Amino acid sequence: MDARSISAGELPDFPAARRNTPRLDALIDAMATLKLESPVSGAFVLAHLPTSRRAGGKPFAIEGLSTVTGEWEAPASNAQYSELQAGVQLANRTGALNEIEYSEFVQKIQGCAESVNAMPDFPDMLDVVARARELDAFAGDHDAQLAVHLQARGAAWSVGYIQQHAARHGFVAGVLPGRMVLPSPDEGAPPVLSLSFDSQVALAAQDPNTTSPVSLRDVTVSFDVPQTDPGVAPFAAWQASVQALALGMEAAVVDDNGNPLSSEGFASIGGELSQLYQRLEAHDVAAGSAAARRLFS
Repeated sequence: MDARSISAGELPDFPAARRNTPRLDALIDAMATLKLESPVSGAFVLAHLPTSRRAGGKPFAIEGLSTVTGEWEAPASNAQYSELQAGVQLANRTGALNEIEYSEFVQKIQGCAESVNAMPDFPDMLDVVARARELDAFAGDHDAQLAVHLQARGAAWSVGYIQQHAARHGFVAGVLPGRMVLPSPDEGAPPVLSLSFDSQVALAAQDPNTTSPVSLRDVTVSFDVPQTDPGVAPFAAWQASVQALALGMEAAVVDDNGNPLSSEGFASIGGELSQLYQRLEAHDVAAGSAAARRLFS
């Protein structure tokens, strides 16, 4: 990863868009097999899936082994499957899968198995919960969301002023008030960067009858490390965007403690980030991968 200083406004070129399709992964899912007496259609499976695909705070999914390709896939109505499998996520940012959540998963899959005449085989609860806690501990030690603040040196900014400057550097309106994003070139991927400011001020700025303050002195620019593919150069985009916005908006760049962040400070962060990328990849949850996006969600 290149942590060199980037001139203001010089954002990296992104590669062509590509799409990642999440699927069950034995590394981050507790897997159950559902043995079928004979192949079944995808339409039959879809008709008997649980109405909810969550067990507490953990998502789960069911896949079928295609009789044509011999690969596991999400059930498709026009396909035939010789075997089914189900997996519940061991951990996410809400914590580790616990006994109650695993029991709920087992109950829902047992009901599905009965409906499709399958024999389910579940891993031992104690083993699953132990794995979940271990994975959660790893995730907690390797989660990172990098953020810096832009603080007005002079007059406070209007919401429109912030939006205008951010738009010049590729940011678009986010779903939530007070949030703009730099979209990823990968279809369906999380944004590369987020720019956020007080949501109440953002809402007030949209109300012609407001009497609330509609100016700001602080904007945050951040990116979610494990969610973002290093291939789209999020660190370089983060540094370049911050420098460009700071120049255009006459802002100071500071960290969460209010300390100024220089080019040397960015370089230091870049070195630590490179090491974090290596540790994530060594654990088979490389930043931006489907597994990482699920684990760190």
